[in-house]
Amino acid sequence: MKFLRRGESSTSNDLADDTSTDRIGGSATTATTAGKGRPTPKRRDAEARHRGPVAPAPMTQKEARARRKATRGSRSDRKAASTDRRAAAADRRARMLAGEEKYLLPRDRGPVRGYVRDLVDARRNLVGLFMPLALVMIVAMFLTPVIQGYVTLAMIVMLVFMAGEGLVLGRIINRRVRERFPDSSDSVVSLGWYGFVRATQIRRMRAPKPRVSPGDAI
Repeated sequence: MKFLRRGESSTSNDLADDTSTDRIGGSATTATTAGKGRPTPKRRDAEARHRGPVAPAPMTQKEARARRKATRGSRSDRKAASTDRRAAAADRRARMLAGEEKYLLPRDRGPVRGYVRDLVDARRNLVGLFMPLALVMIVAMFLTPVIQGYVTLAMIVMLVFMAGEGLVLGRIINRRVRERFPDSSDSVVSLGWYGFVRATQIRRMRAPKPRVSPGDAI
């Protein structure tokens, strides 16, 4: 005859109690989530399946040209796309020349830079003659040595004059900007150089185009 130990007896009693509880309250079922049975695919593999099979590489140059031609589309489609790109570029340039803030270059954006442009455009700057005079002097360099000497001297005088007017213009610009925009963080050299470069350009070639006329009060 086999006797149960005290620990085994208590365990048997607990199991009996649990069995009776299950019978009273109904059968208790433990749910176990079954695995997928396969590893989770990588993201690039899943995207590749969504895109579909990859076409094999072309075997000949003729096949490669035919594939590029099919990808580009018809000639009329390419011509229409090129026309649209040119029209969009022309529209952006027109808006930039008109001074729309969204289409300006980073160096031209902001109310401070717009004010500097107005200050320069409202003045009659003699340094604006630099480009046409420089072209004339370059052509004159191919003449006789005597004329070349005069041209060299004239160029030196013009450069000295430009440097002097550039310093005066820079001081005027910085003084007016500090009065109008006391919180401006632009440096003195940056504003002076920006105004000087615009002043040396021919008025019709300035971008953005001038908003004021010479002699206007700013």
